[in-house]
Amino acid sequence: MSIEGPRRATIDDVARLANVHKATVSRALNSATRHQVSAATVERIEQAAAELGYVANAMARGLRTSSSMTIGVVIPDLTNPFFPPIVRGIENFLQPRGYTVLLANTDSSEEIERAALESLLGRRVDGLIVASGDQEHQNALAEAYAAGVKAVMVNRDGGAVPYPLVTGNDASGVAAAVAHLVELGHRELLHIAGPPELSTSAVRAGAFLEACRASKVPAAQVIETRALTVEAGQNAMDRILRAGPRPTAVVAGNDLIALGVLRSLRVHGLSCPGDVSVVGFNDITFAEDF
Repeated sequence: MSIEGPRRATIDDVARLANVHKATVSRALNSATRHQVSAATVERIEQAAAELGYVANAMARGLRTSSSMTIGVVIPDLTNPFFPPIVRGIENFLQPRGYTVLLANTDSSEEIERAALESLLGRRVDGLIVASGDQEHQNALAEAYAAGVKAVMVNRDGGAVPYPLVTGNDASGVAAAVAHLVELGHRELLHIAGPPELSTSAVRAGAFLEACRASKVPAAQVIETRALTVEAGQNAMDRILRAGPRPTAVVAGNDLIALGVLRSLRVHGLSCPGDVSVVGFNDITFAEDF
């Protein structure tokens, strides 16, 4: 004995109830093609679909059109507050156009990144938006490029892999920070940089040294951390304060490092900006509360 649930409504059922061709139903229920159908017809089709409990089969549509209507988004660290607004912006753009985002977090691991890319491509995503950009993790990206996979890099450069890049102007941002500190009278500047294999970290560190040379800063120092985190920033500043000499201003590689610097200053009984001025980078949502 078998027990079967009610039959699932099909696109043909909706077409019959709305008295239109099923191709019209497909266009009306797809946000990317809805504009091709009159508003009155779209409303009639949506009412029919709701009455029948019809849910469009995106997988079947993808097989017909060779498009999965999905975009893979690869980020290095979901806990870094810099990245969620990027993901939200991507979704806000794609969802009204009928696309779904598949998100992969790599924890800045080449092994995880490769597995994530393989998994996303195995799901036939129409393209990739990649924010990992570790200069030492280019093999998987290179293979995707060689296979003709469409992708865009965000924030971090793909290095030798010539995918288009969307990013801010890191060099001018750091130069502006140095100029501001010099204008305030600072002459002993420290830059706590992120991992050098990240394109953003390398550009910011180079821009810091160049800006200090241009402003004739007599004491400019760069130290590197292994992570763009609060803990990394605090540990780096702790080492500087223990070893001396103490800088009068710090340009942090990102806002999380800056927050770690502020924590270190408090632990050592120092204040910002009374004893040490601190500048972050990225303008994450809670940076205004520093």
